[in-house]
Amino acid sequence: MGVKNLWDILESCKKTLPLHHLQNKRVCIDLSCWMVQLQNVNKTHCGLVKDKPYIRNLFHRLRALIALNCSLIFVADGSIPAIKLATYRRRLNLGLEVTQDETNSQKACSLRRNMGSEFSCMIKEAKDIGLALGIPCLDSIEEAEAQCALLNTESLCDGCFSSDSDVFLFGARTVYRDICLGEGHVVCYEMEEVERKLGFGRNSLITLALILGSDYSPGVHGLGPESACQIVKSIGDSNVLQKIASEGLPFAKKIKTSKKQMRSKKTNSLDSEIHFNGSDNNSERKNECLQVINAYLKPKCHPADSDAACRVLSQHPFQRLKLQGICAQFFGWPPEKTDEYTLPKIAERDLRRFANLRSTSSELGVNLPLQKIPVKCPVSGVVKQRKVQGTECFEVLWEGFDGLKTSIVPADLLESACPEKIAEFEEKTALGKKQNQRKPGSKKSGNRLAMAEIDLKLQTLLLDIESGSNTACSTSLSSKAAISEDRTTSTAASHTKLDPRNAGCRAALFTDTSQYEVIDLCSPSPVARTRTVSRCQRVNDQHSEVIDLSESENEMSPEHARKARALRMFIASIRDDMS
Repeated sequence: MGVKNLWDILESCKKTLPLHHLQNKRVCIDLSCWMVQLQNVNKTHCGLVKDKPYIRNLFHRLRALIALNCSLIFVADGSIPAIKLATYRRRLNLGLEVTQDETNSQKACSLRRNMGSEFSCMIKEAKDIGLALGIPCLDSIEEAEAQCALLNTESLCDGCFSSDSDVFLFGARTVYRDICLGEGHVVCYEMEEVERKLGFGRNSLITLALILGSDYSPGVHGLGPESACQIVKSIGDSNVLQKIASEGLPFAKKIKTSKKQMRSKKTNSLDSEIHFNGSDNNSERKNECLQVINAYLKPKCHPADSDAACRVLSQHPFQRLKLQGICAQFFGWPPEKTDEYTLPKIAERDLRRFANLRSTSSELGVNLPLQKIPVKCPVSGVVKQRKVQGTECFEVLWEGFDGLKTSIVPADLLESACPEKIAEFEEKTALGKKQNQRKPGSKKSGNRLAMAEIDLKLQTLLLDIESGSNTACSTSLSSKAAISEDRTTSTAASHTKLDPRNAGCRAALFTDTSQYEVIDLCSPSPVARTRTVSRCQRVNDQHSEVIDLSESENEMSPEHARKARALRMFIASIRDDMS
């Protein structure tokens, strides 16, 4: 419970922070408060072994915090303080009557908790699953929130989780009241903000506990939060406890007057509402106030330098096999399912630790390359780039994780931990794209070479025909065969339309070399003036007359000149088809 109405008084100081705020922090957890919260989530809890909704919720809460490299410390309640016995019995309905010894903390002794109760068994189960995940537990001497506050005051942790508002009275500076995984935030209160906004320090909050009531004090009947805040502010934080120690707390009784009378007495409302009890019991009441003050200022806790405190501040290993057994017992999960839930979070935590190491080294001026860092990077490579719920991520390969090969991590985490791996992945990706672009380009280049070779052979054929050399006919036929073979190879699937005028010539060009066909134009050759005209030899035992072309078109007959022009046009059409 804590201090009555204190959370309402501190409402203006509440901050809702993203869950990422807890990254790389060490946080103490008032385990009893967490178990009460988790137990209230599912009121249909029954006593079956595998029906443990509070443990399941605790498991998923711990997974989320572990992935953020949030170092957690469970803090469990110890014995019940003597000053709290009356409240404890009243809360558990163990009896309405309270003995006089229990009201006097100097005569009463602290009470050991019943370790066989249902709630104590729940605490034990939480400790077991926490220890399997590498989360230690510190058993307090008395109040868990007091132990959390001491660790926070001594800067041994960055904050503490507790829903008991009296954690501020024990000296805590940063308190996380609640956590919501679904919305991804935590509710936080900073004592610095309370002092700045409300003007209440630790002494003022203790005074509010005396007036409003708490686990240690019944409070003053008739005074509400507003009146209590006015009293405390009128005295001041630095003097309020000294005033109580010297004069005792004034027990107030509210005068029952109408609202109209209260409005007419605004100026002296405090004087009219409060009167001091001058009876013989005033000194006894003063002693009770001092006991409450001492209980808040000097709680029984493990000192910061004690062995118990040092033990929980060290890192504890993750016990995979033990966790598998616990999840099988509580949830009925096979080992594979437990690993699926847990190992990616453990790997992400280790990557954050590696990133934190590099960041700290960089701040100290030590910038080592990835290969020379003494701690090995847990990521061996990047598989692919991903986007999860609008967040840029990478699927990475893990090294040295038994049972885990790949998982997805945020891009900003990988950038801070090992940017070299991202650069290596991007270089491979770019190289792969470049190679994919080269493949069609190389094919096109090969086609161009084939086309150039065919074009050269066509030009040679034309020159031979026009020159009228003795070997023109045989060279022409060989060239035709070569052109036919090259063209068939490079454009095997081509269906280019043929010009009807050049159909005969094309048929001759693309005829297989084993069966030559010679063009018979059935026209007389012109008389050669300067050299002997070459003739084709017998082909396939058939004699045909062939064209005899002179070196110049002027020496040709009009018919032969027309045929030569047609041949040139045919060669030009072949070039157009190949381009």
